[in-house]
Amino acid sequence: MNKVILMGRLTRDPEVRYSQGESPLAIARYSLAVDRRGRSSQDGQTADFINCVAFGRAGEFAEKYFRKGIKIAITGRIQTGSYTNKDGVKVYTTEVVVEDQEFAESKASSEQNSGFGGGYANNAAPAPMPAGEGFMNIPDGIDEELPFN
Repeated sequence: MNKVILMGRLTRDPEVRYSQGESPLAIARYSLAVDRRGRSSQDGQTADFINCVAFGRAGEFAEKYFRKGIKIAITGRIQTGSYTNKDGVKVYTTEVVVEDQEFAESKASSEQNSGFGGGYANNAAPAPMPAGEGFMNIPDGIDEELPFN
């Protein structure tokens, strides 16, 4: 079985290209910084930088919504390959082919953690989330007003 599950932050904006032909296919490439659990390695590195590639609609989604610094979770498979570069040297590659990708934190948390400017009116910070780990309190008796059970 070849299955990968990763959560990390984008190290740069995705690089997106489109294939040639009648119906162009989006191909998005990005790199994830994935924190290592436990102690740091001998070289002091505390994260692994993993190359990912998303095709089709997943590639279009990455192009539209993903930016450097946001935290995402992906599932996919490892793919290895090789090519000969212009100097005649064989280069081996390893990347994750993305099957599913999603945001791993709220937009406000992402902007706060990555240091991006907010987009809030007059540079005001967003209202703090209510207690209860981000869940909203539902008043009693509202069950009758919901359109579903």
